[in-house]
Amino acid sequence: MLIDSHCHINFNELYTRLPEVLKNMERKMVNKILCASVNLTDLSKILSLTHDYSNIYASIGIHPKYNKNLEEPNLEKIVSLSSDPKIIAIGETGLDYFNLKDTNLIKLQHQRFRTHIKASLITKKPLIIHNRLATNDIIKILKEEKAIPKMGGGAGGVIHCFTESLDVAREIIELGFYISFSGIVTFKNSKILQKVMGSISLKNMLIETDSPYLSPIPHRGKVNEPAFLYDIAKFIANFRNTSVTEIGKYTSDNFYKLFNVE
Repeated sequence: MLIDSHCHINFNELYTRLPEVLKNMERKMVNKILCASVNLTDLSKILSLTHDYSNIYASIGIHPKYNKNLEEPNLEKIVSLSSDPKIIAIGETGLDYFNLKDTNLIKLQHQRFRTHIKASLITKKPLIIHNRLATNDIIKILKEEKAIPKMGGGAGGVIHCFTESLDVAREIIELGFYISFSGIVTFKNSKILQKVMGSISLKNMLIETDSPYLSPIPHRGKVNEPAFLYDIAKFIANFRNTSVTEIGKYTSDNFYKLFNVE
């Protein structure tokens, strides 16, 4: 069985056809999903899904580039809301420097990230970290907030939709975090990422769709969905000369260990 460790089935592209999405998912051996929050406004919708379906989990957080909601994440509010047992992680949080030149927005992202880290430390729920062109600052802030598992701090977490080099992957793993691969790893021009995927231990790996975005080959151009996780797992299995069953076993065990669910 496979677990989609990061998706957004509350987004309209998937939510409006939810019965079909869930049926497709089951048919492709995807038995659990984590629906990642990108704002607090939609959290009630996500939680409703988790309460209706036992195999759907959630995280709580505000995406680093989400600016539609004027309300910044309040530590007490995040901690309070995260008491729901179906919320198993803090995030999606992190830093995103793509096309970002405004120093005030960079400072805002840093503040937002630190708030999520503090919530993780209090709740002992792991972080789901978004990283785009910000590796050094992410590691620096994690260290400053004493949230590095291998240094005795924090509940750990995962760098979701990983797209960095093998050296970065090894550094992240050495600090005690997991690496999650999305459909990007199947793209023909993702040779560097494929090298990372083929080099790290399966004990450090999660898989995800990040649906409705980043559809893997052979579904490019279509709306992504959790069922397509099978294609990602199959690509990884073929690349590493193993089986989908083996990929499913390791990545599922890692999911259970990281997020403390059964």
